[in-house]
This record gives sequence, C-alpha cells and structure tokens, in this order.
Amino acid sequence: MAQIRCIDVTTGYGSHVVQEGLNFEVNAGDYLCIVGENGSGKSTLMRTILGLLPVLSGNIEFGDNLSSTDIGYLPQQTEIQRDFPASVFEVVLSGNQASLKKSPFYKKSDKQKAVENIERMRISNLSKKCYRELSGGQQQRVLLARALCATGKILLLDEPVAGLDPQSTEEMYSLIEQLNKSGITIIMISHDISAAIKYATNILHIGKLTFFGSTEEYIDKRSDLNNAEVVL
Repeated sequence: MAQIRCIDVTTGYGSHVVQEGLNFEVNAGDYLCIVGENGSGKSTLMRTILGLLPVLSGNIEFGDNLSSTDIGYLPQQTEIQRDFPASVFEVVLSGNQASLKKSPFYKKSDKQKAVENIERMRISNLSKKCYRELSGGQQQRVLLARALCATGKILLLDEPVAGLDPQSTEEMYSLIEQLNKSGITIIMISHDISAAIKYATNILHIGKLTFFGSTEEYIDKRSDLNNAEVVL
C-alpha cells in the first residue's frame, strides 16, 4: 500500500524552485534512501513531505490513514540543539506533542510510550541523564526514540549518522534496519552510497538527473547518474 505518493512535485522556497517533476511512491515497509549532490534539494523535499514547506506544484498524496503529522522526523541537529538542557526522558517524551492537543499535560500512555521507545533504543540507563552531556551517537538514539513516539508507521531521517564515529554509525544503521524489519517504513537522506545500496529497498536520486527505482536498478544506472552530475 502506498503511504506517500509524489506526483509531478515541484519543491522550493517561495518563488525559488529547487526540484521539478518529482514522481515516486513509498509503500508500507519500504526502506527508501534519498541521495544526490549537496544542494540538490534532498532536505527541501523531506520538509515538503512533512508540510513544513508548501508544494509549489504537483501533489503529495498520503495513504494508509497517514498524514504529514503522523510521520516521525529526525532532522539534522544544530549546535544549539545538541546543547539542549533537558533529560533524555523529557526529550523523548516531547515526541508525543501531537497527542497533547488542547491539554498542557502528557497522558500516562504518552509516558509509557516514551519508556518503551527508550528501551527499544537501548538507552534506559541514560533516561535521567542530561541530553547535552551525551555523545553524538547517544544523542541520535535519543532523537530516534523521540521520533518513534510520533509514529508507528513511518520515519523520515535526515543524515542520521552525520558526524558519528564508525562504531556509532554501524550501530545506528543496525537500529534503523531493525526498525524497518519490524514493519516501520524508512525514508532516509544519505551521502553514504555504500550504506544506501546495502540497506535500501529503493533509491531516489535527485539532482541534474532524477532517478527512482529499486536498489538493483539504481546500481545499473549509477555510473550514468554520476557522469551526468559532472558533465551537465
């Protein structure tokens, strides 16, 4: 079942067009990696899917009773965010904000969900620690647990291993793979082509040329896409 379908989508900021004519769909259980050169519009596309930026033209359709507010999102961190003075539990719990509606208080079920996702990310021992005191790999696990509180269906991850050491990178990829195998759809922006080929079921390449298809199809087209980026 298609959870997200992009039909002739144009993305950008205001009147500035970044990408035109994007066509692809994401089905339940897919692991989609979005790749391309810096500045090609990968993060812009992700923010457009989330509704943080308007679609300039075309349509983004949601299926499986999904809307943009039902998607867990792990954005790239800023230095200010890395220094956030809150406990791990508080950061993870904040992933339930959509359930608050008019109430200023989290429900018991929200707190239980936070505990379960902290356990799922194997960071129960860090629950009471201050977020800004954690390592980069630990912080990413916390943010992944937070994103899981927002959804049980689909996660959008923007460069989730950026800046991590090799061991933390492998651990993060393993956690994401396990989440995908448990039934959660993954959409991940990545510069790590080898990891994209290893883990993804489908790949969307955006840039001067656009490609969407299975990982096997991408491998066949990869040299042509890379040559086009250099030549065009």
